[in-house]
Amino acid sequence: MFGDLMGMMGKLKETQEKVAATKERLNTVLIDEQSTDGLLKVTLTANREIKNLEIDTKLLEDKDQLEDYLILTINKAIDKATIVNEAELAAVAKDGMPNIPGMDGLFK
Repeated sequence: MFGDLMGMMGKLKETQEKVAATKERLNTVLIDEQSTDGLLKVTLTANREIKNLEIDTKLLEDKDQLEDYLILTINKAIDKATIVNEAELAAVAKDGMPNIPGMDGLFK
């Protein structure tokens, strides 16, 4: 019984390390998004950190329009990054979980 418990604890520690490594790797996965007309471009990591922002000078003439563009485009980029982030972390967590009865339905 204790051998199984120790094995599970070891597997959980290994999974924690894999999750940490995956989070670190997601800092290098870049998500690009742009406004429909291409006047605003955003690049962020799969961990949702903005890395680059390109604003066409046409948008600098209208503060309200620029703010709308920023909100819409950044939110679209964050949505894409969140999908990638959650899928990658869920895959690592599911793969690394020990076989605990009743827990198999949590990571589908």
